Amino acid sequence: MGEAELYTTTNQLIIHSVIFFYGDAASKDLSWQIANDISKHWNEPNAQIKINDDMYTVQFEIDGIYEPDLNPEKVWYNDNPRFNFFRIEEFANGNISFVDDIGSNTGYFKLDNLLQTSTTAPHEYGHTIGLVHPTNLDIRGKGIPGIMYPRGTIVDPPFQYNPEARAGDNTNGGTMNPVYRKVLQADIEDLKLHKLFFTNCKAVVGGFSSLYHEKHTPAVS
Repeated sequence: MGEAELYTTTNQLIIHSVIFFYGDAASKDLSWQIANDISKHWNEPNAQIKINDDMYTVQFEIDGIYEPDLNPEKVWYNDNPRFNFFRIEEFANGNISFVDDIGSNTGYFKLDNLLQTSTTAPHEYGHTIGLVHPTNLDIRGKGIPGIMYPRGTIVDPPFQYNPEARAGDNTNGGTMNPVYRKVLQADIEDLKLHKLFFTNCKAVVGGFSSLYHEKHTPAVS
């Protein structure tokens, strides 16, 4: 989730997001790293969109704040569209990171996912500002996969875990390696920012899910 702000004198549209991190695996350094990963990937295309016949450069300003003693009420009653809240733990139910909805401001990160590739957090951030997984997950012949393609997507050999594997062979690395995902101009266009309702040059991107997550624990067998 974020707050979009139009700067008409410089023709910039800046999306501001602040992400608060809590949980046993969260840290100050990791919070900075995640915010930097999101900012780096989403600003990489230097994308432009048209609003009211004018072209605007889209930029993302992302802050990561470590708040180990986060009060659940800060999450439940927050009404600032810039604020997002993510728990980080070594264990997550389902063994995967997730957001609470498409267009949301809360979620849960599995530490290993964040350490494996710098595209995990940017991918989940895309969900928080309204993007879904593409429906066609066989994009052979289309080059670099966009940021919203999920694990398991079938891609050209250079973007597979194992370039020598048969396409689609999960066992031997014949699917997309997430390290190759990039934010493309098309991803920015999919946000439909030109349809936002701006008041005093500001608009909300995404929505409030406002869920505080307790720590997941493995089931006892």
